Amino acid sequence: MATVMTKTNPVNWFEIPVKDLGRAKTFYERVFDKKLTQENMEELNIAFFPMEQGVPGAGGMLVKGKIYKPSGEGIVIYFSVDDIEETLRRINANGGSTVIPKKSIGQYGFIAHFEDTEGNHLALHSMK
Repeated sequence: MATVMTKTNPVNWFEIPVKDLGRAKTFYERVFDKKLTQENMEELNIAFFPMEQGVPGAGGMLVKGKIYKPSGEGIVIYFSVDDIEETLRRINANGGSTVIPKKSIGQYGFIAHFEDTEGNHLALHSMK
């Protein structure tokens, strides 16, 4: 019997490693103006980004645990935002820093890279 696959984007969710969950949770709540929900799961401390079923994009969380190490190297997660420059302002005002300022990627819009309070290298994307 063949397995039927539905069409979906390949990323299901993401996990951002943190050293200090409280500090990271406050940073992301202030930068993206979203309330994160904190839980403990076995040996992990987690703060979930809000997520809605049936809309584009992947859900994700901040995670503090023994095997989670923040890094400025490796995979880069892009957050969709309306206004990159305003988001970078909030990032810098809340303890993060701009790594690559807003730049055009042609027909695909604009990007910028930043470092969060934990030392992770992440990015922003906007069509504006």
